[in-house]
Amino acid sequence: MSVEPRVNEQIRAREVRLVGPEGEQVGIVPLERALQLAADVDLDLVEVAPMARPPVCKLMDFGKFKYESALKAREARRNQQQTVIKEMKLRPKIDPHDYETKKGHVVRFLKAGDKVKVTIMFRGREQSRPELGYRLLRRLESEITDLGYVEAAPKQDGRNMIMVLAPHRAVKASAVAATASRGGPRDRAADESAAPAAEDTAAVGETAPAGDTGTAATSGE
Repeated sequence: MSVEPRVNEQIRAREVRLVGPEGEQVGIVPLERALQLAADVDLDLVEVAPMARPPVCKLMDFGKFKYESALKAREARRNQQQTVIKEMKLRPKIDPHDYETKKGHVVRFLKAGDKVKVTIMFRGREQSRPELGYRLLRRLESEITDLGYVEAAPKQDGRNMIMVLAPHRAVKASAVAATASRGGPRDRAADESAAPAAEDTAAVGETAPAGDTGTAATSGE
């Protein structure tokens, strides 16, 4: 949490290194002199570097400065896009049409700037054929190289095999810019309406690991 700087009579130093309203260096002056100069031009004396010796103070309109800072912080929050991890589940012997549909979802997620956790679900005797899942994941990887890359290589996890895809930096930047141009967070209604109903075809959101993104993922499609 940021600490509000000392202003005018709140400043305790005997002398300060004074900076003018246009950034010009006035030099080291007694605090009383700096306060008088601020009053002469109807500005505030604001301590901008309290740890310096002597502390650095600047002449400015503190009320205007706080207002503009709040606007910038609000704009930054509005333009910030949460990092989200989506999940796409596939079967090792997936039908070609279903595969293309699932790949389309993965492409859409990556274009939106989201990471995608791709899970291959093995059942019964399929568990003895992990190479089927591995080949499927590698095929998917090769077909989305323009949009993303493998952040976490395929790994067996019980009855599942998991791979994490992440969008390229340029793709994510484009998604953030598109969100900013619309003036607000991305509308996820389309994602939600596209979610298949069955478990082995559902794409659901996942909370991002704390060490990876630091933000909670929203629901999936």
